[in-house]
Amino acid sequence: MSLANGLEFLALFLALTRARLVAAPLNPACKRDELRFSLEDCQARAIIAEGDNPLAKDVAAAVEVPLWEPAVDSSGRVTLAGVPRQSPGSDALPDPSDIALFMHTSGTTGRAKVVPLTHANVLSSALHTAAQYGLTAADRSLLVMPLFHGHGLIGAALSTLVSGGTLIVPPRFSASAFWGMFLEHRATWYTAVPTIHQILLMRADSDGAPSGGPRFIRSCSAPLAPAVLGNMESRFGAPVIEAYGMTEASHQVASNPLPPRPHKPGTVGFGTEVGIAIIDGAGKHLPANAPGEVVVSGPNVMSGYLNNPEANAASFVDGCFRTGDIGILDDDGYLTITGRIKDLINRGGEKISPTEIEQTLEADPAVAEASVFGVPDAKYGEAVWAAVVLKGQTDPSQLQAFCRGRLADFKVPKEIRIVSALPRNAMGKIVRRDVAALFEPTEK
Repeated sequence: MSLANGLEFLALFLALTRARLVAAPLNPACKRDELRFSLEDCQARAIIAEGDNPLAKDVAAAVEVPLWEPAVDSSGRVTLAGVPRQSPGSDALPDPSDIALFMHTSGTTGRAKVVPLTHANVLSSALHTAAQYGLTAADRSLLVMPLFHGHGLIGAALSTLVSGGTLIVPPRFSASAFWGMFLEHRATWYTAVPTIHQILLMRADSDGAPSGGPRFIRSCSAPLAPAVLGNMESRFGAPVIEAYGMTEASHQVASNPLPPRPHKPGTVGFGTEVGIAIIDGAGKHLPANAPGEVVVSGPNVMSGYLNNPEANAASFVDGCFRTGDIGILDDDGYLTITGRIKDLINRGGEKISPTEIEQTLEADPAVAEASVFGVPDAKYGEAVWAAVVLKGQTDPSQLQAFCRGRLADFKVPKEIRIVSALPRNAMGKIVRRDVAALFEPTEK
């Protein structure tokens, strides 16, 4: 499925999975090689794309699969042209163990992997997400995340539909139109990545954002700086709930609770019917307040990547999925994600989390966002560098001084570059390796 957000996407996704077929949503902005790789990788039997998508037509012809073209009439009825009369679908109800969905990982560490999710996986996640936020038929969610990713499809759309609520689906996110649409359609909540929250916060006054109205606001898919969370709650008059999700777990893994239970800024809350543990390098489970790798288990977690035995062998330990994230569980079971194992900077033997330094930089009132990464260094092996987008007046030396007052000396960035924007993937996540590639060290 190579489609933008809209009624066609949702109706066809539900129809495909009801017919016991496997839906494989793709980013409609994929380039030719990416689209061809994805079609071949998941052995697609057809591609659903708009008729005015020449790239999809060309790639479909190249890999010899039919293109099915969607349409919607004035009454909202969705049809699909090109489906053969003897279609491969089934009239029988899906079995919980049937694969419903192929999702591609974001591919930040190389070629994207295919994650097969069963009906049981997806439904479990949608139900637990709805229960965590007390979603009911009275709730109305404004969708701003792409439906080709679990955050938009499961975290926003299916959790809303499974609760009987209403989903408001613009074709794409527009900051200038967001609050007008939110108020016009009487939305009660939305979920987004921190980048979108920051944009809405910066434009709140000029766009006429209300100072109250949302029942809650959810943030997921990347860390939300505690300072930004606090500013959002003050400006929008709603609790901001940070959550933690991943494709391999059908999106939601953990979330902070709604009031009156405490939501702790800087944490992603506790498991939403998902088992969470912290292990050391040998796979031993660690006690509370000890940092290590986050592992998860539960009915929403996939059983393995598609046709990738090497990745599967490395990704599971004692029946738990190894997330690759570093975290700490506190005494109340709240999880704090401190970074990615592969993102750690090794400065002279000291393992440094970029996330901690990014949150420190973003606590400076002049900083809009920051990305921290390691650069090869002759003396220490790696040096800490940062790229920063500003919203006020400051300079690199002042930012370094700000960090020195809050961080150990070895964590203070050796070099800080001021940039106008940071590179992102399709989900809006900042990709550190792409940031690092923008710069070459000036010192030998």
